[in-house]
Amino acid sequence: MKQLLLLPAIATLLLGGAYLMADDDHYNHGNNRQVNTTKTASQLPDSPQQQSYIKECGSCHMAYQPEFLPKSSWKTMMDGLEDHFGVNATLSAQDEKILAAYLQENAADSKRVGKHFAKMAASAGTDGKVIRISDTPYFKREHRGIPQKFVDQKEVKSIANCNACHQNAAAGDYRERGIFIPNYGPWED
Repeated sequence: MKQLLLLPAIATLLLGGAYLMADDDHYNHGNNRQVNTTKTASQLPDSPQQQSYIKECGSCHMAYQPEFLPKSSWKTMMDGLEDHFGVNATLSAQDEKILAAYLQENAADSKRVGKHFAKMAASAGTDGKVIRISDTPYFKREHRGIPQKFVDQKEVKSIANCNACHQNAAAGDYRERGIFIPNYGPWED
């Protein structure tokens, strides 16, 4: 009888151990976890369209990865450049055509993207109404625990200034282990 009970106990321990080993999210901050290999547009070899995007949009703010939003949001944004968050950001007809095509080709709903980009874009909806990345429900959820005093400091200025804290934001890497908040240090969630 004891031997019959011993077998399920051993099986439970083995399966439980295997489960814990598989859940390595917190072990070494995920360094041993296989990283999603889907490349963002900013991680692919430079294209003339990408360079135009970085030049035009990156001259005022970080050139956000197109994967952050769906096609409809990028279309709405490109159609309203005369009032781009309070700034006239109109472009030449040729540049506007190049950037619009680049954003449409690389939007979250035009190709396979990493899970965080997909969640962010899905939270924006498909009606094109959400064009500010920091207004997406996913972005707000991910940043809800950030004290306002960290955002208000001169080194950050805005919650939309991703590369102030995300050291690898320009490369499309927003993992928590890459967060360093100015005048505070590494982010501990």
